[in-house]
Amino acid sequence: MLKKTPFYALHTALGAKMVEFAGFEMPVQYSGIIEEHLAVRRSVGVFDVTHMGEFLVRGSGALAFLQKVTINDVARLKPGRVQYSAMCYEDGGIIDDLLIYRMEQQYMLVVNASNLQKDLDWLLSQKFGDVEIENVSDETALLAVQGPKSLATLQQLTKEDLSKIEYYSFTPGDIAGIPMTISRTGYTGELGFELYFKSSTEIAKKVWDAIFNAGKEFGIQPIGLGARDTLRLEMGFCLYGNDIDKTTNPLEAGLGWITKLSKKEFNGRHPMLNARDEGLKRKLVGFTLPERTLARHGYDIVHNGRTVGYVTSGTYSPSLKKGIGMGYISAELAPAGTVVSVRVREKEIPATIVVLPFLQNH
Repeated sequence: MLKKTPFYALHTALGAKMVEFAGFEMPVQYSGIIEEHLAVRRSVGVFDVTHMGEFLVRGSGALAFLQKVTINDVARLKPGRVQYSAMCYEDGGIIDDLLIYRMEQQYMLVVNASNLQKDLDWLLSQKFGDVEIENVSDETALLAVQGPKSLATLQQLTKEDLSKIEYYSFTPGDIAGIPMTISRTGYTGELGFELYFKSSTEIAKKVWDAIFNAGKEFGIQPIGLGARDTLRLEMGFCLYGNDIDKTTNPLEAGLGWITKLSKKEFNGRHPMLNARDEGLKRKLVGFTLPERTLARHGYDIVHNGRTVGYVTSGTYSPSLKKGIGMGYISAELAPAGTVVSVRVREKEIPATIVVLPFLQNH
């Protein structure tokens, strides 16, 4: 049996095309991926991301534990701040990327839906000291409100001054009279907020309806998983299972900025140090293709007739009106401006390596 989020009836009433994703029935699109994508870039859209996993970590040993199992420096987190990080195996392969929320008395980890049980099992297997881990995923509803008009939409529904929430910060508050955690991170590159609150169909409908009434003047739209993917790819954000997985390490994935090798000990540190010192053999890069050419996950990347890598993510960019993608290629070919080819149905289509993100003004 597939799980349903508390917004399920709202999605079906809106005519959403529902698909299986990470054990849930989720909306992949409503009016269409391109229209939804552009609504977020130009105005405001609402994503049901309740399928994401949330774990609470508390106890006197919580900080030491999280320092060991994640690659960023959790000690730098102050209450009210959020950190992007990843968990790795001892060989440096990525288990998952995640967000860490530093609350007053505990931490909240937000993990990818498809990795929820794997992540929980891993964390429990690594536990040491005075640490309690609580899985609150089923009790937590999560909406992402994204786009340049997201602030103007949500500000009508709360007394909190949302403009004071800095990027990668959060505050307790309420929206439409419902208590919740209001955070500002996002997976689109636009101004946006995430709303964590108690999961029930009654509360979900109240919050959803209030947001859509407030955003009516801006042409607010519900957004499915399809546009979520095209929006994140335009920003060069990694998707677990495509761009990062247990066979990739954070350095080659372009996540060196969250990998704090100066930390004394954490899972995967030594293989990462070795990879850095020996020089990376491959790197995750962005590339553009002519017009509407689509590079799919797994396609070969070729240079001078030789396979030099593979595509991890690819789509048509509604903002740039051309094909874009990411993939791993030999490190010597990674500099921006290098021209390679993507093998599409036996044809080799020229592709130009570019600096990420694809949208440079974001």
